[in-house]
Amino acid sequence: MIRIGILVSGSGTNLQSIIEACADGRIDAHIAVVISNRPEAYALKRADLAGLATRVVLAGDHPSRESYDAAVVEILKQQQVELVVLAGYMRIVTPLFLKAFPNRVMNIHPALLPAFPGLNVQQKAIDYGVRFSGCTVHFLDEGVDTGPIISQAVCPVYPDDTAEELEQRILKLEHRIYPEAIALFAAGRLRIEGRRVTVVDAPRQAEDCLFNPILPRD
Repeated sequence: MIRIGILVSGSGTNLQSIIEACADGRIDAHIAVVISNRPEAYALKRADLAGLATRVVLAGDHPSRESYDAAVVEILKQQQVELVVLAGYMRIVTPLFLKAFPNRVMNIHPALLPAFPGLNVQQKAIDYGVRFSGCTVHFLDEGVDTGPIISQAVCPVYPDDTAEELEQRILKLEHRIYPEAIALFAAGRLRIEGRRVTVVDAPRQAEDCLFNPILPRD
């Protein structure tokens, strides 16, 4: 069983999905600590209800991003964390942080990377006219949403979608694939070679194609 640390800033719905997956044995991991940069984050309440250790690290208490990240790294190291999971964490981590946990920091992004990095991605997908969107779990690197991709989930984008509707559709996928990606890491089934992440013993898809709009039957 590995020890994971989770960094949060918001409501914590992805945190909740990870808590539940650890509790029911889908992830062979113990959540050692939940850290937030925002004391009002509801994610901390979720962690408290689950009996997890929580810490708040305030940006105003540190003169630089590096100083802030050093404080977070110290907490994670004290808790013997082996994998760091960003779950709605609204800070860009520094190289100092990444060097402390090489290839051991995961993030989830609500788009099919490398398309639509950054913020407001659901509206960007709608405005661009894509037929599919989804979410991506990836290892963090020094870029913004540029790290090696672990897994992706896909959903259709409908002509009358609002950004909020698409966001909720994607969020349901996030709650499924993020715990699974963490479980793969915990089981030692991820192999990283440059930009490529291979899942050991991963089955092939049942279907090779998706269509939107759906094609008529032959």
